[in-house]
Amino acid sequence: MYAVIRVGTSQERVSEGQVVRVDLRSEAVGSAIQFEPVLLVDGDEVVAGPALKGAVVSATIIGEEKGPKIRALTYKAKANQRKRWGHRQHYSTVEITSISPKG
Repeated sequence: MYAVIRVGTSQERVSEGQVVRVDLRSEAVGSAIQFEPVLLVDGDEVVAGPALKGAVVSATIIGEEKGPKIRALTYKAKANQRKRWGHRQHYSTVEITSISPKG
């Protein structure tokens, strides 16, 4: 059985026991969380749309990690104008514990 959930601005296809990297959550490591906007559940039968009202995907936060370092540079010739910047995204690692299509 798998489900499609909305995590931040993206969608993830998850199944029970899977470890997924999602945007950083404010909850502590080891706490249980629930993903509410479930978009699709596929098991014995596919459930989508209004039939998913109250469907929940439960997960446990197992850690935090950082993504790759992104470095960029802006430059304008003959104007002595340069700017270097970087970014490194933070993620929470969660393990999906259960998928409940009925809530």
